[in-house]
Amino acid sequence: MVKVELYTNKGCAACVSAKRLLDQKGVAYEEKKLGTSARMDREFLVRTEGSKSVPQIFIGEKWIGGFDDVLRYDRANELDWLLGLEDRPKVSVLAKLIRMMRGQTF
Repeated sequence: MVKVELYTNKGCAACVSAKRLLDQKGVAYEEKKLGTSARMDREFLVRTEGSKSVPQIFIGEKWIGGFDDVLRYDRANELDWLLGLEDRPKVSVLAKLIRMMRGQTF
């Protein structure tokens, strides 16, 4: 299984939802709580290119984005593949083209 990292903050409902989704899938993850150290906060800013919202989720070395982004992958039936839970889903050429035109990377 791939390494999953979540940058979270206290009082963040979307962070709780992201953790709940990963827990439901049986995926182990490392939670990195912002505000616990200056080093952690700097790491967050560098890895997320200055993002100000949480959660921010990494699967392997791929920066997925926030909870809404994870939900998009899940609805596209690609999250389980990214997490190493399933084989890569078959996606039609048309669906790939539409995603590309929308600027979606999955």
